[in-house]
Amino acid sequence: MCLAIPGQITAIVDEAQNLATVEVSGVRRNVDISLVRPDGAKVGDWVLIHVGFALSLIDEQAARQSLDFLKTLGSEFEEERERFGNVESR
Repeated sequence: MCLAIPGQITAIVDEAQNLATVEVSGVRRNVDISLVRPDGAKVGDWVLIHVGFALSLIDEQAARQSLDFLKTLGSEFEEERERFGNVESR
């Protein structure tokens, strides 16, 4: 199962390439934020991530509610979180 998971932008690591470090439940990875840059994405913002791309900005409350729900999925969420952390950063 593939999910779009919420994560928080912790750093912009490459402005020219639109890469940011995003944290998901303690796991950090670089993701492409080019789709959310026009919306003003910045450090501290929450985004929905799928296959290494931030798809949209979301507010913190929605992010936390989504994470709480995903945690109820148990092993499926843990597998997705591990895939997020194990994919080589760009």
